Amino acid sequence: MSRAVRSFLIVAIIAGFSFTPVETAPSADFCGIKNTAFKDGEFVTMKVYYRSLGYIAAGEATFSTKVERYNGKPVYHFVGEGKSYPFFDNFFKVRDRYESYVDTATLLPMKFIRNVDEGGHKRYNNVTFNQNTNTAVSTNGVFKITDCMQDVVSAMYYARNINFNKYKPGDKIPFDMFLDDEVYHLYIRYMGKEKVKTKYGRFNAIKFKPLLVKGTMFEGGEKMTAWVSDDPNHLLLRVESPISVGSVVVDMHTYKGLRYPLTSLISVR
Repeated sequence: MSRAVRSFLIVAIIAGFSFTPVETAPSADFCGIKNTAFKDGEFVTMKVYYRSLGYIAAGEATFSTKVERYNGKPVYHFVGEGKSYPFFDNFFKVRDRYESYVDTATLLPMKFIRNVDEGGHKRYNNVTFNQNTNTAVSTNGVFKITDCMQDVVSAMYYARNINFNKYKPGDKIPFDMFLDDEVYHLYIRYMGKEKVKTKYGRFNAIKFKPLLVKGTMFEGGEKMTAWVSDDPNHLLLRVESPISVGSVVVDMHTYKGLRYPLTSLISVR
């Protein structure tokens, strides 16, 4: 789990992956859309499994949403926390916390905090975004950013508001993310709609793939697959990725405070 904090959606907290830069500009879907997918009080838990001959529970992550005020503006305060289970603590202990303060009007981040402890290696970074002047002030300095900049947590919630119905399978949806004091030009590839079975149950789902960089744990290319609920919530249901031996599976475990009924659910296991 040494790449435990580099994921695009839930995997950003536990399962982890890193993106490769691509020569593209942010999609219009990452500039100026309104929130129609989530609301104040949403709370979701995910479980992380290592899968080889069977499933082994490796850790869990939680995501919460609260409406607060920051610098006089109403914001969504997103908190993502991840931890490895005691057995895996013996190999690589993970205790991660990510926070993002997002303008409720623009869905763009104003502040991002990363406070992680991975295998005894601690890292803290506090970033303040100025979306008007295209600058980010972090613990380590001042950096130039592009328009419609996202952080690793805000991007997850922003993406839930994308209207996938206007895309066809194979289309790329680009966006920009600021992470580790660098700007990354990223995309996800829309793969269409299908039914998916998770540890929670069976769902009608929207499927997509992010682009991965080959590393010590994950294979490169578009090997990771994610599914979100095919209903107005666009709730993350499952993430799968092969690793050097076996695969990592992240499943939605519990939820409360959704904006809409989870109508994509076909049956519970």
